Amino acid sequence: MSAAFQPSSRKSWRLATGFAFAALACATLLSGVSAWLLGSVAIAGLSAAAFTFNFHIPAAFIRLFAIGRTAARYGERLTGHKAALADQVSRRVGLFAAMAAAPAVRRAGWQLGDDARLADYLDDVEDLDYARLRAGLPALTLACGLAVLIVGSAALAPLSLLPIALLLLAILFTGNRVAKAGAAAWGRARSLRREGASRLGAAMASAVPLKAERAWSHECAEALAALSGADGELLALRRLQAQLDMIGAAFGPVAGISVMAAAWHAGRLGSELLPAILLAFSWLALGEAVNGASRMLVAVLRRNAARAEVDQWTRGASDDRHVPAPRPLEPRMLLHGGLQRRAPDGRPIGPLLALLLEKGRPTMLVGASGSGKTSLLKQIAGWIGEDGFAAGDRILSAAERQALAALVLHDAVILEDTVRANLFAGDVPDAALWRALEAVEMDGRIREAGGLDAWIRQDSFSLGEVQRINLARAWLSSRPLMLLDEPTEHLDDEQGQRILERLLAHLDDRIVVVSTHRAPPRDARTIELQP
Repeated sequence: MSAAFQPSSRKSWRLATGFAFAALACATLLSGVSAWLLGSVAIAGLSAAAFTFNFHIPAAFIRLFAIGRTAARYGERLTGHKAALADQVSRRVGLFAAMAAAPAVRRAGWQLGDDARLADYLDDVEDLDYARLRAGLPALTLACGLAVLIVGSAALAPLSLLPIALLLLAILFTGNRVAKAGAAAWGRARSLRREGASRLGAAMASAVPLKAERAWSHECAEALAALSGADGELLALRRLQAQLDMIGAAFGPVAGISVMAAAWHAGRLGSELLPAILLAFSWLALGEAVNGASRMLVAVLRRNAARAEVDQWTRGASDDRHVPAPRPLEPRMLLHGGLQRRAPDGRPIGPLLALLLEKGRPTMLVGASGSGKTSLLKQIAGWIGEDGFAAGDRILSAAERQALAALVLHDAVILEDTVRANLFAGDVPDAALWRALEAVEMDGRIREAGGLDAWIRQDSFSLGEVQRINLARAWLSSRPLMLLDEPTEHLDDEQGQRILERLLAHLDDRIVVVSTHRAPPRDARTIELQP
């Protein structure tokens, strides 16, 4: 997918860059030619030349530059956002794949189950994707504009370069100071905002026990204090930006006045001042772009912080690339003589457990909520711990079992996409997709929704319907190790029994492990789990 979007992205970026340069050129020429025309009219009005002065041509140029500036700015925004969106689509594929493969995410259970972390991650990806549009492209056009006007000033008014250079040095010095202090402020703001949101969410979820313990007010105050601290850090960043903006706002007028003063000092009067007037007002127009320096700087700060955060997600995935890919394997059984069950945080649970998982005979994990059934499934799948399971004459590591296992968790998630995409079945024919939906008794509901290409989302279905779509994913999976977590939850007893029997019969050529609260099938191996 990434390769498919790259040509379109490059072409759009080239167009956006061209529009940006055209917008800057039209803006500077609009100001310069307007001032030149006013000066020419004033000078001509003092002599007989006023009767022969043709103001139609410069006036036409002024209208042309005004229209060109507006059109180029719209073109830059349209093509620039198109290019950024194309980059976003192609880049997120790799980023999400790396994030999903990272060990820290596997240990978390469902990869994107933490809404706060997911929201932060999406914000970070957006900051990465749009940094080029917000900072890179404006900085490039500004640098080129500065180079052109500096050359023009050196030719027409060399003395003007002294105050211009001093002001540029002041902007660079202030920008460097803002960059250092701003990076620290932005980092503290992110940390405090995350801490405050986490504490407030935890407090809201535990309102009743916290009120009973008289800790509700304290927890809310601490959470709001963290959020207030984040706002304080952002305010400090805005004040730093204001210092840079103040100097940037003075740049255009100071540069323009310097050019006029240098030309006047060189003895140019009357019509000889017209080129200097054009140059001076061009500097004034360029000053508008310099005013955006603080916004460009903040965009760079956000990009750098986002890159560091995304690297934390994906660093583990780059380490995993050094692990050789497991060879294709379909074990007939998995064996562990004394497995120490563990919670997702690594804490040991209960006594050692002997496990024998066989193809063709499902294993049922039975126990009350909190007994560790889901954690044991994750441990078998290789998401928790580094245990090795015997498979014939070899030992399967956690990484190898991850490649073999399909872990179907009970907290199913529906993506905002088509039904076909939500079945995670790739190029499976439509007939096979409909057979899977029929097996889980969802074919009628999907036909009502519009078929396999209907656009759906989480709130389109009830919990039971979402669970049945989840079971259709299990039906369509080709993995040799199938791990089903509470597959009949949210279904009534009769329907759940029917669907589970069909699913187990369909998967009789695989190793199947099922966690359940309900009575297991008669031919299944049962393991009772205690908390």
